[in-house]
Amino acid sequence: MSDRVNILGTEVSRYNLSETMELMSEAIQGGKKLRISVTPVNCILWARKNSKLREIYNTAEVVTADGVPVVWASKVLKKPIRGRVTGLDLLPEFAKVAAERNHSFFFLGAAEGVAESLAASLKEKNPGLKIAGTYSPPFAAQFSDEENQKMIEMVNRSNADVLWVSLTAPKQDYWIANHFDKLNVSVAIGVGAAFDVVAGNIKRSPAWMQKWGLEWLYRLIQEPRRLSRRYLIEAPVFLPLIMKQAFQTKREHGYTENR
Repeated sequence: MSDRVNILGTEVSRYNLSETMELMSEAIQGGKKLRISVTPVNCILWARKNSKLREIYNTAEVVTADGVPVVWASKVLKKPIRGRVTGLDLLPEFAKVAAERNHSFFFLGAAEGVAESLAASLKEKNPGLKIAGTYSPPFAAQFSDEENQKMIEMVNRSNADVLWVSLTAPKQDYWIANHFDKLNVSVAIGVGAAFDVVAGNIKRSPAWMQKWGLEWLYRLIQEPRRLSRRYLIEAPVFLPLIMKQAFQTKREHGYTENR
């Protein structure tokens, strides 16, 4: 699973959606373990300044490109990603696969009642889908050891194949990485707000906005107070940093060739 492109220090997988889902099924069927990190622009920028978070992403088996700008960056860096893989797409699409192949899910996180609504919605659309369990932990900046142990035991008792976590990024990435060795699941993945969106509680942007990389703008309009800093202050530095990386890579490559 070394098919990756280095984007500002984060090794992002070049897999598209169908390839990612096939890797998930192969892990389940083969008794392997797969930790997946979904990385939009803001996560890559945070990881650039946070060595611990960068390590979490770079040791995950799969690191998906959640967003058109990440795919654009890979093209500028001459190692194009074959397709973006967002939590909003991966969750409902893999539910179809899971219903056909008898894979089971556990939903951890989001506000109280959201996981149950999500489970009901997905089961209605995918008859036969197995939901092994759901749990919404009490809100906390950091969970107690007792709460962490409770969640681990609930997931393990469920015998779920896939653990979907909605604790917001990067909190969900830390939680999964810190407890992955104790979790008896084949696949663990953090998908942020996907629980609410797929359940129908939050409306997703129109397809044309998704295609042109404007999904961030739609989300910003919906939640300006929470997302303004992320999209208006942090994200704009992404493109200049990518151009700088591309220039440095080209210069280093040229230097190597001329030696």
